[in-house]
Amino acid sequence: MDLAATAEMDELRAEMRAWLEANLPWEYGVGLPPRFDDLADEVTFGRRWQGQLAEAGWVGVTWPKAYGGRGLGPTANFVVQEELARARAPELVGRIGVNLAGPTLLAHGTEDQKQRWLPAILAADELWCQLFSEPEAGSDLASVRTTARRKDGGGGEEGGWVLQGTKVWTSYAQFADWGVCLARSDPQAGRHRGLSFFVVDMHAPGVEVRPLVQITGEAEFNEVHLDDVDVPDDQLVGVPGMGWTVAGSTLSHERGVNPRQLVIHLQHLDELMRTAATSGAFDDPRLRRRLAQAYVEVRLFQLHNWRSLSKLERGMEPGPEASVLKLYWSEMSKRLHSLALDVLGPAAPLWRGAAHNPGDGSWQRAWLYYQASSIFAGTNEIQRNVIGERVLGLPREEAVGGN
Repeated sequence: MDLAATAEMDELRAEMRAWLEANLPWEYGVGLPPRFDDLADEVTFGRRWQGQLAEAGWVGVTWPKAYGGRGLGPTANFVVQEELARARAPELVGRIGVNLAGPTLLAHGTEDQKQRWLPAILAADELWCQLFSEPEAGSDLASVRTTARRKDGGGGEEGGWVLQGTKVWTSYAQFADWGVCLARSDPQAGRHRGLSFFVVDMHAPGVEVRPLVQITGEAEFNEVHLDDVDVPDDQLVGVPGMGWTVAGSTLSHERGVNPRQLVIHLQHLDELMRTAATSGAFDDPRLRRRLAQAYVEVRLFQLHNWRSLSKLERGMEPGPEASVLKLYWSEMSKRLHSLALDVLGPAAPLWRGAAHNPGDGSWQRAWLYYQASSIFAGTNEIQRNVIGERVLGLPREEAVGGN
C-alpha cells in the first residue's frame, strides 16, 4: 500500500480547494449548504451545484475525456471527493448516474448507448436511479422476480421487451429520468444465468413511483412498480442472460472505495471528541474506552480505503474484497453514532436545543440515518456470504430450490 502523495495529486488538491473557496455558495470551511424542507427544492439546488462542478471538470474525473471526464486515475477521484466532503458540499444529486450507471455503461454499453446517455449524466441534466432490490428479494439479487418478456414481433409489435414487477429502496426515483434495472429474462435458467440488464425510461407508461417515508421523516427512496413497461432492444445493456455480469460492475463500484463516507466519519469523529470534552464524557471510564475505540475504528476505515485505492491504482478491480470494506464501515458507523447519543446523555432524545449539541438535532438525525448503513448497498448478511464464499473460499450455501 502506497500512502505517499505525488506532486500531481498535491497540485490537484490545491486546484480543487481553490475552486471551492471561489465557488461555494457558502463560506469555505465555516458555512454549510442551505437546508430545504422540500426534497424537490433540494434536488433543484443539487442540479445547479452539480452543473457548476461539471462545467469546471470536477465530476467524473476518471471518465475518459471523450465522454466529458478528465481521464484521471482513482486516486485523483479520491482527492476530489475528499475535498468536496471537507468543504461540506452536498453529495452529488446525480451520484447514481456518475458513480454506478455511468461506469457500468462505460464497461458494457455500446458506443451508441454511451453517446446517448453519458453526456447528460455529469451535469445532472438527466438523473438516474438503480432498480435492483425487490420486496421479495432484498439484497439477494439472484432472486429477483421482475420479469422481462421478449416481444414476438408479431401483430404489429416492434420487438423489444416488456417489464413487469416491483422494485424497492430506489433512491431519488421520483426525480429520475432513467433507471438501470435487473430483470429475469429467462425463468428456466439458473438464478444468475437468467438475468438481463436494462435501462428503463422512468417517464414511460406503466412506471409508477411511490415515495417511502424514512425514519428520519424524509422520503429519499421509493417503491417502483413496473406494469408492462416497454423497453426497446437498444436499452438492453450487454446480451440477454448476462445481466448478472453487467450488474457485478455496478455493485463493485457501489461497495468499493468510499472517500466521502471516510471524510464524513472523520468529521463526525472530530465533532464527537469535542462534544465529549465539553460534556465531561471523558470522566466516565466506560465512555472513555468507547471513545478511544471509535478513534481507532475510524482510522482503520481510513486504512481500508487506502488499501483498496492502492489496488485500484494498480489497475485491479475492487472485486469481492469490496464487501469487506462495506461491511466494516457500516457496522463501525452504527457503533459511532450510538456512542454519540450516549455522550449526549439526557439530551440524546431531544431533536432540537439539546445541551452539548449544536441545537439542530444533527446527531439524532445522523443516528437515525445510519441505522440503514447495514442495509443499503447490499445487506451485511449478503456481504458476509460474499466474503465467506468468494474471498475465503468456504463452501457455498445451497440455494432454496436447488438452483
